[in-house]
Amino acid sequence: MNKTELIDAIAAEAGITKVQAKLALESFLGSVTSTLEKGGKVSLVGFGSWSLSERSAREGRNPQTGKTIKIAAKKVVKFKAGSELEAVVNK
Repeated sequence: MNKTELIDAIAAEAGITKVQAKLALESFLGSVTSTLEKGGKVSLVGFGSWSLSERSAREGRNPQTGKTIKIAAKKVVKFKAGSELEAVVNK
């Protein structure tokens, strides 16, 4: 499912227009993004939670040349599925 299909599904299920569904989805995504940007965590009970994790700098290998390269430290977004979502997926 892509963004357009998700907007269509939200509009159909909620009985709202596609424009309203797009605004709602973009608002949700913006809120999650800004919270994570500030270092926060977003939790939706039963569905899952998004959080930030830091990866330390490390050495890796270029698969083409076999040379050792340095990989910089960075922050990564992690998603952990909630119990209700896992139950539905693992039927």
